[in-house]
Amino acid sequence: MQLKTFRQSTVREALREARETLGPDAFVLKTEMVPAPGLRGLLGAREVQLTAALAQDVSAPRPLPEERRPPVIDREGEALVARLVASGLDQPMAADIVRGIPESMRRGATASRLFRALVDEVTPLTAAADQFARAEVFIGPPGVGKTTTIAKIAARERAAHGRALGMIAADGFRAGAVEQLRTYADIIGSTFTVARTSEELDRALSGARHTVLVDTAGRSPKDGSVAEQLNALARHRSVRTHLVLAADTSVSSARRIFDTYAEARPTRVVITKLDESDSLAPLSSLLRERGIPISYITTGQCVPEDLERATPVLLASAILSESYDETAVRS
Repeated sequence: MQLKTFRQSTVREALREARETLGPDAFVLKTEMVPAPGLRGLLGAREVQLTAALAQDVSAPRPLPEERRPPVIDREGEALVARLVASGLDQPMAADIVRGIPESMRRGATASRLFRALVDEVTPLTAAADQFARAEVFIGPPGVGKTTTIAKIAARERAAHGRALGMIAADGFRAGAVEQLRTYADIIGSTFTVARTSEELDRALSGARHTVLVDTAGRSPKDGSVAEQLNALARHRSVRTHLVLAADTSVSSARRIFDTYAEARPTRVVITKLDESDSLAPLSSLLRERGIPISYITTGQCVPEDLERATPVLLASAILSESYDETAVRS
């Protein structure tokens, strides 16, 4: 039997979608009112969820062995899972969040209580605001905002602490990116070096007196010249690599990006263009699966305003598209 759920504003619309998807032989198993997606659901809006089935001559799936079955969630917990799924999270992550809420606190749990549970769940996904490495390297596909992110970090550090971070343009393919970074360096008062080859990059790193931010080409590490530059970076101590990923990237594309740049061994992730995405919820499970902590989140093109250090509260807010005060959430 093939089961599928449909969500619409009315039962009539949900039934029509079910028949269009499964065919005229589909039959309804259950209809229920569930929270609407996103913020509307957290504010109390509801819609129809219809479960339909289509009989098929297939073998029934084998049940999981007892030791592999996920822990049982009570009825109140199931309702909370449904609320989180309606906000865009996938079911496994939503269930893990709810398991973090004591059973005695699940009945009548508020949106704020759910949010705090989400904060606890994503805390391991945020990097500590530690000291800069000798070289902070930014990799990722073209167009995700590597150059602008570097400028924001350098400008923020200059404004907040009066410290000038050096900039290295290790992108020999895009003249525009080099000139853009050079312009930012002139405005901020940072040292600037162009390193088009691995030998030039090696010399630039060896000669740097302070922390440098390295902008790389938006090409795969499998590319010969890019691989040589990454090898040059690996020869130096205190090098930290950030994989830059746009918030509006599809899950399948994001998975491919993680796989493509795995050879560069990134130890941080930067999420950019949050302002161009409805929510970070679609990527949340993949980010949790990969387990690479997030260092920065950017929310626009303004330098340096649209840059924030990633915190559990900020990340949870990005997932649910809702703002929460750091102090209030932890109180």
